[in-house]
Amino acid sequence: MTRFSFNQATANRWPIPDLVAGCVEAGVTRVGLWRGQVAEFGLEKTAALVKDAGIEVTSLCRGGFFDNPQWYEENRRAVEEAQVLGAPVLVLVSGGLPPGSRDIDAARSHIGESIGRLVPATVEAGVQLAIEPLHPMFASDRCVVSTLGQALDLAAPYPAEAVGVVVDTYHVWWDDSVWAQIARAGRERRIASFQAADWITPLPEGVLLGRGLPGEGCIELRRFREAVDAAGYTGPVEVEVFHADLWARPGAEILADTIAAYEAHVA
Repeated sequence: MTRFSFNQATANRWPIPDLVAGCVEAGVTRVGLWRGQVAEFGLEKTAALVKDAGIEVTSLCRGGFFDNPQWYEENRRAVEEAQVLGAPVLVLVSGGLPPGSRDIDAARSHIGESIGRLVPATVEAGVQLAIEPLHPMFASDRCVVSTLGQALDLAAPYPAEAVGVVVDTYHVWWDDSVWAQIARAGRERRIASFQAADWITPLPEGVLLGRGLPGEGCIELRRFREAVDAAGYTGPVEVEVFHADLWARPGAEILADTIAAYEAHVA
């Protein structure tokens, strides 16, 4: 449990004060936060609350969406928010194709160039950008970075302390090259975050909410955890699940079941 981190999205209807109180009661000392909920409660209030509770913020989600014309200003704000919260990692969901475009190569090139523009600010803030590849079904509208290899290629021109990658089991489990790419990420010291969720079928309408708690689906989650460990990653293991049925339950109950699933199938 020393590495376990409870990602806020797993109980996304749990208000931040209740989330923090629930984690303290359960002995959980690490959380991953989302910008929307933080903004709703207040950035400074959230930072003070987690600090006073002795809780470490392991990541802030999300920056990216470089297909948005205001991407630079928005990502600068995200970096500043991560710094205030003490989050060492800002997760990037890089965005899909620009409106009217079919040029996915150009979209990926734009992401790499955009990340380069942000690097000086992230280095100054002490925040690492973490490129998260998403499953290919999200390539058109959410993220044209679909594999860990693509994410590593985009990160390669920049210092590892400034730009890393996210290994999210839900998004990369299908890729037969993922084990080699995890090893590569370790050699290049690029693993900024490891997130665990299971793949359940049939997927719900809209597919975004098709994640399950560890053990509910078909992913070899412990194999992934062992692979990132072997690659030299010793950081937090976030459980991040999106599912409407889970969200409808009380937050404390979700947290308890998440801890049990983590211990049984990931740790």
